[in-house]
Order: sequence, then structure tokens, then C-alpha cells
Amino acid sequence: MRFLFVSIEALITDIAWQVVKEGHEVRYFIEEHTEKDIGDGFVSKTDNWEKEVEWADVVVFDDVLGQGIKAQRLRSQGKLVVGGTEYTDRLEDDRSFGQEELKKFGIQIIPFQDFTSFDEAIQFVKDKPGKYVIKPSGEAQNTKGFLFVGEEDDGRDVIQMLGIHKKAHANRIKVFQLQKRVTGVEIAAGAFFNGKEFAMPINVNFEHKKLFPGNKGPSTGEMGTSMFWSGPNRIFNNTLKKMEGKLAEEGYVGYIDLNCIVNSNGIYPLEFTARFGYPTISIQQEGMLIPMEEFLHGLASGSLKNFRTKSGFQVGVRIVVPPFPFRDVETFQAYSKDTAILFKKDKREGVHIEDVKMLNGEWLITGKSGVALIVVGTGNTMKQAQHQVYSRISNILIPNMYYRTDIGDRWFDDSDKLHCWGYLREV
Repeated sequence: MRFLFVSIEALITDIAWQVVKEGHEVRYFIEEHTEKDIGDGFVSKTDNWEKEVEWADVVVFDDVLGQGIKAQRLRSQGKLVVGGTEYTDRLEDDRSFGQEELKKFGIQIIPFQDFTSFDEAIQFVKDKPGKYVIKPSGEAQNTKGFLFVGEEDDGRDVIQMLGIHKKAHANRIKVFQLQKRVTGVEIAAGAFFNGKEFAMPINVNFEHKKLFPGNKGPSTGEMGTSMFWSGPNRIFNNTLKKMEGKLAEEGYVGYIDLNCIVNSNGIYPLEFTARFGYPTISIQQEGMLIPMEEFLHGLASGSLKNFRTKSGFQVGVRIVVPPFPFRDVETFQAYSKDTAILFKKDKREGVHIEDVKMLNGEWLITGKSGVALIVVGTGNTMKQAQHQVYSRISNILIPNMYYRTDIGDRWFDDSDKLHCWGYLREV
């Protein structure tokens, strides 16, 4: 079969490569000019995706930020497409809209307030002291350093950060949200939608966003994720399942995930991911007992209703290099650009590529962000999955590489609470 992958910033390189390895034709378009050599040597490229639409059997869009409109247009022309809609893009891009939609479908939300003025937000916290989370909307939400989680009961740390944003980032943060901080277990439930209904099983996952072990340091896009597959549980049925009719009305095709805080009092959704997650999809792929090409075609055609998965757990660890999680072109050029990825033994099971190219058979780091590889382990227990992933990482050598050594550890504390509260019970 013939697959066309359309990307803004080369997010879906690894999945395109998986389809190539399964013996199918792939053409890959990357819009961002500084990312265009990502995937070179692994997949064939095109500089004009629209000219390839007629050639392709399936078109795959990998992001929101306007990609949903393109996907919707192609579907209306009878094309098989994995991708969102204008509505589902907005669920992720516009935090407040996403929260209002949850409320519309009878899903409990955390109180929040939108702002376009830092001065007004500062006065709001002074008038109503408490712990708040600062959440930028739009493109600014992709800069993880702008997100701030307040620790002080009187909100003085939030007031201080709002003042810093006003002075340093007002030109980039146009709209933002203050959300009441709720404590509990952070957990996400997600599922793939085939245009008409959710395909089973669902995916339950735990993101690890801080840079250092112990959940310390700056926030990143992601340092690793642990997960397992499940039948519909209480979290899913009380959140995403309630939106199934709306997603069918939209004809949405792809993955949708809702990150939540849960505690003994209830489920509190935080934010949508209305697309494949990265590195989530590569970790999920290791747990799927179905070829990726068959999976993507089944989603796009609406024929995929159930798919087989491995039992137990998957743990995915992101390996990064300087300047990640920050953007610093000089540092990247000096320490990471074209750095070779070495394997002590020629074993590459569970190794997935991110900002990597291949030249004369050698894997080299490229792009600009410093994300290199996702390494995945699986096992019947979380401990077994952890042992496999870190054993695989020990086979990899990249100058200046770093990664978290505790991905999956959260499960050993969180699982007792989740089981006690009844959130993981299949319904």
C-alpha cells in the first residue's frame, strides 16, 4: 500500500519508518525547513504533499494547529485519512474551549479563568488567593517552560511568575488560563477513533514530564511514559466515552487522549491530546499485535473496531542530548548536530527514532531540539518492562546523552490508590 505522512515538525517519523519496514511505500512531507532532513535515509520524502494525495492510498496527518482542516477536506473528497477536524484541533489548541466542551457533555472540570492581561490575572490571584496553574493557550502552550504550577497557598509564587511573563513573554503569551490546582494521581485515558466509534482496547498511560528522576527540574514535552491496554474503565466511561457521539458527528479519525487528575473525590480532566501522542504512539506500537499499516488503514476506512495487544505493561524512555528541553541553536550545533548513535551490539529491538537521519548506514542526530530516540520495553509486570527498557538503553552510546532512570516508578505508589478508588476497574 501507499502511505503519505504530512507533518509540521517531523513528529511522526518513527511511525512512517515502521510502515516502510513492513514493506509498504511511504512518502513523507515535513513543513518546517529546519526539520526537513529528519528521517533522511529511513523514509522517502516529498516537498509537495498535495501533489502526492492522488498517489496515496492513505494520508496521515500528525498534528493539530490547522492540520484538521486539511484532513477534513480530503475526507470530504473520499480520501482515506487519519487526522482531525477543525473542532478536534480546537479541543487541544484552545484550552478553554476544550474545558467548556467537557462541561457541555456533563464532565466535571476544574474551575478556571481566561486572561489576555497579566495585570488582570495578578489582581485576580490577589483577590482570590490560592494554588493555581498558569496554562498558556495556542502555540505558546508548546513552550513547556511557560507552564507553571503554583505551590504557595496564598498564590504569591503565581503572582511572581505572572509578573515575569508580563515583562519577558507578553509578545508570545497572548491568551492564558489560570486553573485551580487539584492534587491527586495524574493519569491519562485514551483511545483510537475510527470515524464512527472508539476501537478497543483503550490505553491507560502515565506521563513523566520533568527532566530529572524524582520528577525534578524543568518541564519537558515528555521524558517517558508507562502504559497498559485495558477494556473501558471508570475514567474512560466518565470522560471520553461521553463524547463518542460528537466525535462520530465530526468523523474524527485518530487517537484522542484526556490527561486527568483523580482523587477520592472524582475525576478532573486537564487537557486533550487530539492526535497521536509523541512519544506515546511509538510506545503503543510496541504493544500492538497488528501491523502498523493494517492499523492505520483500518482506522481510516472505519473497519478497525478491535485490535489485539500485548498483556502487561510498556515503558518508553526518551533519550535526549543538549540543549533539550531548551531551544539553543548554538549549543545544539556545538554539542549534538550530526552526533553518531552507536550500538555496542547490533541489537535494535525496541529502539524508535525521533530527530535522526541515516547517512551511509550510520544513524546521526539532526533537527534542532535534541530529541534522539525512544526506547521501549514490555513485560507482564511493570518491573519486567522497566528491566527490558533499561537493558536496551545500556546498549546505546551517544556523546552527552541523558535520560530518566525512573520511568514507571510512579506505578508502584499510584496503582494502590487507583485500585482503591476504583478507577481502573473495567466496566
